[in-house]
Amino acid sequence: MDFSLSVEEREIRDWVRTFVQRELMPREQEVLRRERAGQPGITSDELAELQLKAKESGFWGVQTPEEYGGMGLSAVMTALLEAELGRTFVPFRFGGSADNILFYANEEQKREYLIPTIEGKRRSCFAITEPGAGSDAKAIRTTARKDGSDWVINGEKTFITGGNEADFCMVFAITDPEKGANGGVTCFLVDRDMGWRSEYIDTMGEWGPAALVFDNVRVPERQILGELGQGFALAMQWIGRGRYLLPAHAIGSCERLLSMAIEHANTRETFGAPIAERQAIQWMIADSGVEIEALRWLVLHAAWQVDQGMDSRHAQSIAKLYGGQKANEIVDRVLQIHGGMGYTRELPIERWYRELRLLRIYEGTDEIQRRTIARNLLKGHVKVGGTLG
Repeated sequence: MDFSLSVEEREIRDWVRTFVQRELMPREQEVLRRERAGQPGITSDELAELQLKAKESGFWGVQTPEEYGGMGLSAVMTALLEAELGRTFVPFRFGGSADNILFYANEEQKREYLIPTIEGKRRSCFAITEPGAGSDAKAIRTTARKDGSDWVINGEKTFITGGNEADFCMVFAITDPEKGANGGVTCFLVDRDMGWRSEYIDTMGEWGPAALVFDNVRVPERQILGELGQGFALAMQWIGRGRYLLPAHAIGSCERLLSMAIEHANTRETFGAPIAERQAIQWMIADSGVEIEALRWLVLHAAWQVDQGMDSRHAQSIAKLYGGQKANEIVDRVLQIHGGMGYTRELPIERWYRELRLLRIYEGTDEIQRRTIARNLLKGHVKVGGTLG
């Protein structure tokens, strides 16, 4: 087995690390100041400026196929880049990307939605979660009723990432109640100016999702994405598109946090000696170091399976579950090592504390990941010890 990166892979990884250090980390104090004042940490104009800086060096559409102007990087390489971005809490993402299911659009839809989204001229959001349908996506109640050549959509979606900023959404609605998720759910491309509205949802973190309200929103037949009744399969492809990227991001956050803990432990003195000499502190640092390395290989293995065209859902569930749990344990230890200062907003630890807590909930809760993992093992879909074949 060769665990080394190629020269090209190392150069790409190192460029992103440098970009994070030079362009993003210097903004951290201002981001914290703005957030304490109830303002966005970074404006849309500032994000666009940063994305253009990255684009000048070729970093645009990290996973977007090359035929659409992207880099077309592998899953493993994308995971490595996501870990680098995780080293800072400045909310940045590379431009030039679009939701994977938009590539199933017809040619007219690609011109109207896919291409402008990749170019950064349009903003989308994925709307399936509802007040009564979170982990159980099959329980959605939003309906689309045929009326002449149009469809009329009614219902509410909740916790929609990017829903407040999007100018169009991919909304999933029941078009055949008898079939439900088995051929009765359809995905529609719905522009905001067709009538839906969004409402901001305040959370314990800096992430502000939206509730989307559809009240007799009329859309023409041509707005169907994919095939009538086949929306649930599209939704599952979106949800499973890259679950490994969430714990990948957490790797970078945990590495940065552990580095802060090590520096503090070596400089903070109690009773005439650095707290780094206290066994209690040493064990917290040791456990965190081991868990970060374990998480790294779980994430990379899941990404490798994606690149090999394998069914990576089990490996991604393992990485997501472990990453969410251990990231929360690590940030808690780092806050404890910093004592009272860790609890203040003078340091970003409490902000990471709130941000990483979300990792155990969104895009599949811990409980859902356990259910998936247990089901695969109990039904024999995955063999114990069968990781290497």
